[in-house]
Amino acid sequence: MQLKIVGSPLPNIPWQPRPAGNQDLVWRYDANPVIGRRPLPRVTGIYNSAVVPWKGEFIGVFRTEGMDRVPHLHVGRSPDGLKFTFEPKPIDFKCDDPEVRRHEYAYDPRVTPIDGVHYITWCNGYHGPTIGLARTTDFVTFEQLENAFLPYNRNGVLFPRKVNGKFLMLSRPSDTGHTPFGDIFVSESPDLTHWGRHRHIFGRGWPWFQGMKIGAGPSPIETSEGWLLFYHAVTNTCNGYVYSMSAMLLDLEQPWKLIASADQAILCPEAPYELTGFVPGVCFPVGCLCDAATGRIAIYYGAADTFSALCFCQAEEIVQFIKDHSLKR
Repeated sequence: MQLKIVGSPLPNIPWQPRPAGNQDLVWRYDANPVIGRRPLPRVTGIYNSAVVPWKGEFIGVFRTEGMDRVPHLHVGRSPDGLKFTFEPKPIDFKCDDPEVRRHEYAYDPRVTPIDGVHYITWCNGYHGPTIGLARTTDFVTFEQLENAFLPYNRNGVLFPRKVNGKFLMLSRPSDTGHTPFGDIFVSESPDLTHWGRHRHIFGRGWPWFQGMKIGAGPSPIETSEGWLLFYHAVTNTCNGYVYSMSAMLLDLEQPWKLIASADQAILCPEAPYELTGFVPGVCFPVGCLCDAATGRIAIYYGAADTFSALCFCQAEEIVQFIKDHSLKR
């Protein structure tokens, strides 16, 4: 298979080769976590955050939690994608409508560039969790748009281009608790305000690693074999939930059609920083960098709902693995 990736070269992508003797499909950065527990005063964790290339360096929107455990979003910058500095104050989203601007909480952001504009989606508190949406061209001023959906919803993830002239967003309709029906859907919009044509993509269930719920991770990567989507998969154990990472392929022009989904996780919580924290046993992929020239992928993921960590893989190997180990449905 000669995989082609639609995108730009990223020669300065943060990267480490697979360690000698390591046969894992996805391998961890050996200096993890890339962001520790207390990077800002009275912040007890930065995790589940999104990073994108920016003017030869890197920038992102990060979930922070303070001593009150209420999550907020901050801008972070890095020259190399490894060492970050953060704006001390949360993002002040601008909107003339006070009903849209009202703030209860904000967490698990994604950042997606589309046609020269960077869009931020996040889980926004509006009478319960829904999908907040904003845009920026400079990461200084952020214009908040209408919430995409009614509560309750989580894991809103935009596709990096329009499909058939429409914006597309993945989401996981939910409830106020831990989502007894956690499936992934896709919705389309002509204007980022009116969303419809909701289509079911993929449901939780068998095998056990995703028996409880699933949710989209970083924005999908467009390849010659389909949209490559990393996602989190949750199982319930006698010691609580365990969040792993897996991957699937979606049809390029009808992305509600599943091409194939891996029948197992590709990253499970095993490292100490994934097993010790506010919520042990969590690997939660949110941000993704891809070098279209080499197929190198760097994935930022939340570890134990406390730290930000980094792992690596090759796009061609991931796609081939999905095709070779496809879940039978």
